[in-house]
Amino acid sequence: MRLAIDQLCASAPLDQAAVDRFLARREVPVVEGAWCTFLYRGEADEVFLNHRIFGRPDHLPLRRAGRTDLWYLVLELPEGARVEYQLEVARGGQREQINDPLNPELSRSPLGGSSILYAHGHQIPDWTQPDPQAPPGSLTEMVVASRALRRDCRVTLYRPPRFRRPASYPLLIVHDGGDYLEYAQAKTVLDNLIHRQEVAELVAAFVYPGDRLTEYANSAAHARYLTAELLPRLEAELPLAGGPSGRGLMGASFGAVASLATAYRQPEVYGSLLLQSGSFVFTGSGEARDGGPPFESVVRFMNAYRARPRRVADRMFISCGEFEPLITVNRAMLGVFEGTGMAVRYAEAPGGHSWEDWRDQLRAGLSWIFPGPRQVPGG
Repeated sequence: MRLAIDQLCASAPLDQAAVDRFLARREVPVVEGAWCTFLYRGEADEVFLNHRIFGRPDHLPLRRAGRTDLWYLVLELPEGARVEYQLEVARGGQREQINDPLNPELSRSPLGGSSILYAHGHQIPDWTQPDPQAPPGSLTEMVVASRALRRDCRVTLYRPPRFRRPASYPLLIVHDGGDYLEYAQAKTVLDNLIHRQEVAELVAAFVYPGDRLTEYANSAAHARYLTAELLPRLEAELPLAGGPSGRGLMGASFGAVASLATAYRQPEVYGSLLLQSGSFVFTGSGEARDGGPPFESVVRFMNAYRARPRRVADRMFISCGEFEPLITVNRAMLGVFEGTGMAVRYAEAPGGHSWEDWRDQLRAGLSWIFPGPRQVPGG
């Protein structure tokens, strides 16, 4: 297969007009089967691609196309991949890291956005987009005065469509709740999956951290807040199912650690865990780098759990992106979790450590821990 960039470089004359025509006819990056061509146009001394694909050099040089101001790099990527990246442009002794000016697709996160490449075969799931046929659930705010955390704790409550008092609903507590709502479209996802009857009608409590790296790193105070303060209040005020089978914890990255640690510290309280890209670092894992005291606390917890693993829930769903370094620890923990007798489901996708990647695994995860009347294929 002769790529478009190869045809351009072989054309005569290879001038700025040829580059203009080339770019006018194509979306950037240029995706041709498994081959993806990253481009930058502008005067520069050097241009580099900074990406987040674990196992590949993350600082790759682009080549200049002849004597034009077009720079390019071709990568082979797996079917359905999603890659976040930026460009580093060196000019006159100065270096600047920027999003791709030729690509309008940007990720969204609390740390800012990056450019996104959607490789061949990638599809944004339709259930992540607003569906006019799906009745909307409701969001309301509450505040819990926590003695355990010594602060007022904000909670956003999701009630499903057709919420009614005589019913009995399972409860899902979601770490980093504001981020799941804003960057992973959690309300839209719940509305759609409940409407499709793939996920049970449920109540979700989206919780917000204070000092996130402290509270989510195996904190006894955080576990007490969820179990001894938030949970009793919700079960007193709402028609919840109660019991382990009706309670679940969910989180991504450090939020996954907080979910696991809370279930570990409060045995036989939570029946389901949904853990995404868990920061399950342990001694010798290669990811226990110098992350300061929060990571040290996580390492101690994971070392202790690996030394004496035990069942902390009935059902567990784990997902991780193939392009993120945490894939190694998540794969390593899979057998440990399964060995305790928990029913574990594991999913990988060619993506990274981002809210959009976590969003795209919610259908599989939610339908596994709280299945609706209509089973998802493989569920």
